[in-house]
Amino acid sequence: MSEKILEAINEQLNEEKWTRAALNNYTVNNLTELDDLLDQVFDAKIEDEVEKLCDEHLQHTKNSIVALYLSGVIHLSRQSIDDSNLLTLITIFTENHRWKIVEFLSERILDFGENKHALRHLSDCYEHTGDSQKQFEVWERLIRVDYDEADIARKLAVHAEEESRIEDAVDFYKKAIHRYINKKTFSQIMELWRKLVELVPEEVDFFYHAESKVSKLINQDRSVQLLEELYPYFKKHGKWDTAIELLKRILSYDSSNSWARKEIVECYQNKFEGHSQLEEYISLSNLNQSWRDVHEAIADFEKHISFDKGNFVFHRHWGVGRIKSIKDDEITVHFVKKRNHKMSLKMAVNSLTILGRDHIWVYRITKKKEVLNERFKKNPEWALKVLIKSFDNATDMKKIKAEVVPHILSQNEWSTWSTKARQILKTNETFGNLPDDPDTYVVRDQPISLVEKTFNRFKAEKDYWNRVKIIQEFLKYLESEDDSSSIETDMFREMFEYFVSYVRNITTVTEITIGSHLLIKKLIASFPFLNPGLSLNFRDLFNAVESWEHVFPNIDNPELRRDFLTQVRKQIKNWNEVYIMLIPHYLQKEPVNELVRGGYKDAVIESFMGIYQNYKDQREPFIWYVKNCAQDEWFQDLPVTREKILIAMIHLEDITAREIDNRKDVSVNRKLNRQVEAYLYRDGTIYDYIENGEEESISRIFSLIEDVKDLDPGVIRDVRFAILKKYPNFQFYGDQETPVASISRGTFYTLARSLEEKQKALQHLLEVEVPKNSKEIAAARDYGDLKENAEYKAAKERQDILNNTAARWKEELERAQVVRKGDISTDSIGFGTKVILENLKTGNLEQFTIMGPWESNPEKSILSHQSPFGMELLNKKAGQELRFVINEREYNYRIDSIELADVDSIQPNPSNV
Repeated sequence: MSEKILEAINEQLNEEKWTRAALNNYTVNNLTELDDLLDQVFDAKIEDEVEKLCDEHLQHTKNSIVALYLSGVIHLSRQSIDDSNLLTLITIFTENHRWKIVEFLSERILDFGENKHALRHLSDCYEHTGDSQKQFEVWERLIRVDYDEADIARKLAVHAEEESRIEDAVDFYKKAIHRYINKKTFSQIMELWRKLVELVPEEVDFFYHAESKVSKLINQDRSVQLLEELYPYFKKHGKWDTAIELLKRILSYDSSNSWARKEIVECYQNKFEGHSQLEEYISLSNLNQSWRDVHEAIADFEKHISFDKGNFVFHRHWGVGRIKSIKDDEITVHFVKKRNHKMSLKMAVNSLTILGRDHIWVYRITKKKEVLNERFKKNPEWALKVLIKSFDNATDMKKIKAEVVPHILSQNEWSTWSTKARQILKTNETFGNLPDDPDTYVVRDQPISLVEKTFNRFKAEKDYWNRVKIIQEFLKYLESEDDSSSIETDMFREMFEYFVSYVRNITTVTEITIGSHLLIKKLIASFPFLNPGLSLNFRDLFNAVESWEHVFPNIDNPELRRDFLTQVRKQIKNWNEVYIMLIPHYLQKEPVNELVRGGYKDAVIESFMGIYQNYKDQREPFIWYVKNCAQDEWFQDLPVTREKILIAMIHLEDITAREIDNRKDVSVNRKLNRQVEAYLYRDGTIYDYIENGEEESISRIFSLIEDVKDLDPGVIRDVRFAILKKYPNFQFYGDQETPVASISRGTFYTLARSLEEKQKALQHLLEVEVPKNSKEIAAARDYGDLKENAEYKAAKERQDILNNTAARWKEELERAQVVRKGDISTDSIGFGTKVILENLKTGNLEQFTIMGPWESNPEKSILSHQSPFGMELLNKKAGQELRFVINEREYNYRIDSIELADVDSIQPNPSNV
C-alpha cells in the first residue's frame, strides 16, 4: 500500500509541468484531491518518505505545486511553524490573481492555527474580491496575532464607532494607541488620545498607564501634552480630586509649569470651599508663590488644610482624638487618653496625623467590637477597602493582620477570613498591586482587569521562576472561568514576549531556556495565535545540553519539570535512561510507574540499589523511595531484605538526629528526621514488622532503635510493648532475669493492658479535652474585659489543670515498666503475687494481692506495691513475722503463704487510669 502511494505521488511530480497555462488551469478541486492523497499518506504513516521525495523534487523544480503543497501540509501537521512552502504557493497564485485558490491556501494554513502571514494574504484576497465584511473579520483575527499592527487596529476602531459599537471601538482604539506608543509615532498617539478622552474620559488608570509609557519611550514633555488634554474634562465636571492628581503628575514632569501651579490653586479653592482656614493655609504654604518649591508647598498646604473642626487625628502617645475647635493659632483636641488638650497649630501640624472618618482606627473607637466583627466577616471586600485606604492606600497582609487580630477578629477567625481576603485581592477588579511591590495592595478608583493585575505583579517580580508561577496561576484562573479574552491583550503579549526572548537567538541552553520553551509550547497549544514564529524543537534543545543531571534540578517549577519529562518520553529515544538519571531530582511516582509499565523494572531496581548502597549520601531519594514505593510490586523483588531497609532507615534517623544536635544543616535534617520517624512509628511500619518478623531479627532492630539519639522514650516504650505482645517471653538485652524481684527508685510496675488504657486516656486528653478548652478560652476572650471575665478565668484554670495532668501522665508513662506473667516470682512478696497473712492480734487470716498503682483497688484487697502497706510487705518471704506501724496503727502479721496472683483476671482501676 505504501509503495503504491509513493509511486502515485512520484508520477504526479514527474508529470507536472511548470507553465503559465497549467497554472491557470489549476482549481481548488485539484488541491482537495491532493488532500485526499495526504489522508492516505497519514493513514500509512509515510509522511517522512513523502516529505523527502518532495524536498528532492523541489531542488530542481522549485515551483512545483504538488511538491510545495504536500511538503507544506506535512510540515504544519507536525505543529512545525515552517509554513514557507505554502506561503510560496500563495505568492504564486496571488501574482496570477487566482483569488479562490489564495483563499483556500490561506484557510488551509489557518486550519493548523492562527498565522499572521496567512491572515494578511486572506485580507488581500477579500479586498480584491470586494468582500469588506469578511475583511473586517480577518482584521480582527490579525491584530490578535500581530501585536505590532497599529493601523488596522485603528481602522477597526473607526469602523466599530461608525456602527455605534462603542465598547468595541474603545477596545480597538486602546490597542492601537499602545502600538503607536511602541512605534513612537506621537501624532497618531495624540489623535487617538483625544478620541479616547472623548469616549471614555473616566478611565484615568488607562490614561496614566499610557502616558507613563510615553514618558519612558518618548519624553516627559509629550506626557505633559497628553495630560493637559485630559485635565479640562475633570475641571469642567468638578471632579477635583482627579483634576488635582492630573496637575500633580504634570508638575512631577515640569515643576516650573506656571499654568499647572495656577490651576492647582484654583482646584484646591473649589475642593475646600467653605473651609474656615482655606485662604490662611494657602498663604501659609506659599502655594501661589513661584519662589517656593511647588511640591513642598503642596505637601505643606495639604497637611494644614486637613485640620478642621470635627476631624479625627492621631498622636503617637495619646492615640486617636477629635478636633473640638480651632481658634486663631490654637487647636483643642479630645483624645481618648487626654481630654480637652490644647496645642498650637504649628505643633499640631508637626505632631498629629489626620485620620479620615473611614480609617480603621476611627472605626475601632466609634464602633463596638462585635459590630465590626460581624461586618468584617459578612463583607470582607468592604473591610479590605477600609484597611488598605487607612494606610495611604498601600498595605500588605502582615499589616492588615496586625490591625485586625485581636482587635476585631480572633486568631481562629483570622485563618478563615484571610483565605477569603487573599482570593478577593487576587481576583477582584477593585484591588491592585504597587508596580514595584506585588505584595502591597492598593484600592483602585477604576476597576482593574485580572490581566492588568497579573501584568503589574509580573513587572514587579524580578525572579524568573516566580514570573512563571504568576503566568501559570493566571492561566488556571482563566481556565476555571472559561474566559480567554485576556490572552488577546497587549499586556499579556508583553508577558509572553518575556519568555519568547529566552528562546530567540539561543547561544547556550540553560534551565531558563528549557522552562521558556516548555511554557511557550503549552501556551501555543491552547492559543495557536500566540505562535511567535520560531522553530521550537525540544529534541534539539535537549541534545544541546551536556549534563541534564546538573540542569534539570534547576528547573524550579514542578509543573515544568513534569512537562519536561513528558516531552522526554515522547521525543527522546533513550527516555528510560534519562528518567533513571533524573528521578532522584524529581521524586514523584509517575516517572517510576512509567518505567515499570515500559518494561524497565530491572533498571528501576538497579537504580534504587545504587541509592541504597549510598543511602548516607543520598538520604532524600532513599527515604522517598522507601516511604512511597515500599508497597509496589517491583519493590518486593529487591535483592535486599526488608530488615536491611529498616536498619538503613533507623540509621538515618540516628544520623540526622546527631547532625541536628551538632547544628549541621538543621532544617534539612529535621525534615528528613520527621519523615523517617513518621514512616517507622506513626505509619506503623515497625509495628507491622514486629507482628510479622522473626524474633531474632526483631531483636536486632530493637537494639538499633534503643541507640537512636534523642528518640522519644514513649516511642521506645511502645515498641517494647508491641514486642512483648507478640513474644511474651522476649528477653531485652540489659534487662534482669527477674525484673520484679526488686523495685528501683522512681519505677513502678504495671500490666500491659493498664499501660494501654493510660495511653488512650492521655491521647483523649491531648486531642479532645485540651483543644475543646482552648476554644472555650478563645470564646471567653471575645466577651470583653478579661479582668472581669469569669468565663475566661474558669477556662484558664481548667487549662492549667489539663496541662498539669498531661505532664503528670506523660511522666508516669515514662516510669512505668510492663511485667509479664512469666517474670513474676513467688519466692518473696512482689508485683503479681497473692499473699495470705495471719493476723497475730486476732488470729484471723487475711488475703492481699500486690499489683501496681494503676491496678490497685483496696475494696478488692488489691494493693499497690507503692502503698505504705505494700512497701512493708515487699521482698518478705513465707514464715516471716512482720511488725510495723502505719499512721500510728500497729500491725503484727506472720506470712502464711505466697502464690502467683490471677493477673489475667485483674483489670486496671478506672479511677486510677
